[in-house]
Amino acid sequence: MKERLRVAINAQLKPDGGSGGIVTVLRALAALARLDDGPEEYVFVGPHDSHDWLHSILPPGQTVVRGPAPVEWTVDRLEPFKRALGPLRPAARGLRRVFNAAVQTAEPGVPGFASLKSFAPPPPKNFFEGLGCDVVHFPFQSFEPCGLPTIYNPHDLQHLHHPEFFTPSEIARRESHYTAACRAAHTLVVASEFVRRDVVERYRIEPQKIQTIPWAPPPPPESTAVADLSTLAGKYGLSDGPFALYPAMTWEHKNHLRLLEALARLRDREGLILRFVFTGYKTDFWPRVESRVNELGLARQVNFPGMVTREELSALYRAAQFVFVPTLFEAASAPLFEAWQHGAPVACSSVTSLPEQAAGAALLFDPFDVEAVAHALARMATEEGLREELRRRGARRLEDFSLERTAKAYRAVYRRAAGQRLCEEDRRLLGWDWMRRSTPPGLPHIV
Repeated sequence: MKERLRVAINAQLKPDGGSGGIVTVLRALAALARLDDGPEEYVFVGPHDSHDWLHSILPPGQTVVRGPAPVEWTVDRLEPFKRALGPLRPAARGLRRVFNAAVQTAEPGVPGFASLKSFAPPPPKNFFEGLGCDVVHFPFQSFEPCGLPTIYNPHDLQHLHHPEFFTPSEIARRESHYTAACRAAHTLVVASEFVRRDVVERYRIEPQKIQTIPWAPPPPPESTAVADLSTLAGKYGLSDGPFALYPAMTWEHKNHLRLLEALARLRDREGLILRFVFTGYKTDFWPRVESRVNELGLARQVNFPGMVTREELSALYRAAQFVFVPTLFEAASAPLFEAWQHGAPVACSSVTSLPEQAAGAALLFDPFDVEAVAHALARMATEEGLREELRRRGARRLEDFSLERTAKAYRAVYRRAAGQRLCEEDRRLLGWDWMRRSTPPGLPHIV
């Protein structure tokens, strides 16, 4: 094995920029820097104007560099190659299938983007190539072609499942960018088998090029740092008595509107008044959510404090009667992991990746049916035995995921991409069945 493997990790995100799920990803990747049984060195590339924030999630002495100044791209990234091809472009289009196949089956250590050299001069040395690293990891949807082996996380293809949540130009941008990145990268990593199947079927990517590695949850804040709930009650106007928690940004697919309608239905029809706390960044869709709260007369039942600190969120998880996740689409759900970490019972949608992630440790319901949402809410609020059973199952399911195992699996991916010899542990982790079911035979499936 090489004496030193340098891996660049693109972390050009701000912690308060409305990308909560990706910040969770970066916290998980920070575990790589804590592994001390290998010769790897990691270089985290932070935002150009605020890269120092990464030190708050990394161990002391970890390398953090300032990323390049943002550039507003207005042309196709491949336009220089198109111009260079000139009259050869018709022939090049005929060879595209050959290029795509070569990229998808690239040998370890040979970046797929190098195949373009037969058609055009190589691109100038870019920022990532200048870091002196051997492998580059793009852990969110941004991708930069370069002459090094690259790892890419496409995360999800929500725009193809729910085009109604995107503008036509955004769908076109995603399709162009995601397709090119998936084909150019040496290895794709996804968080669930649901996303893996999606990428294979919709982008025709070879299955062996895709590695499934779930994002295991980072450790919660130390108990001594967790905020006091009585302080939060005063700060956010929480009333005494039980409440449920839904931590999610107010994107339309997070399905706040149907959840609010279900709460109003239970109040009006059954006299069941459930209190909810909705944490998370308020997106451009927030005015629609706020308007619906007022239309349904729910202002005294629900609380939207917006972004809260990790310590405050931890306190809310611990105090919540249950956690409710009615999202319409999810590549993997951090709130499920976090609820289990804090001993909270969970109910979640029965769509996309959630059933495989929950594996029997959550009450499942149809998120498109307001009546089904209301029924799940009523059960969670009134059936103490159900909540206790879900707590037990959640604790068992959490044992299937390990932050250290996730970090070591990514390290194995980096080593393979760099063409290094893999140890037995690397090979075992790359073949690990992450989504195996932990629910013991004989236990009923909760729906």
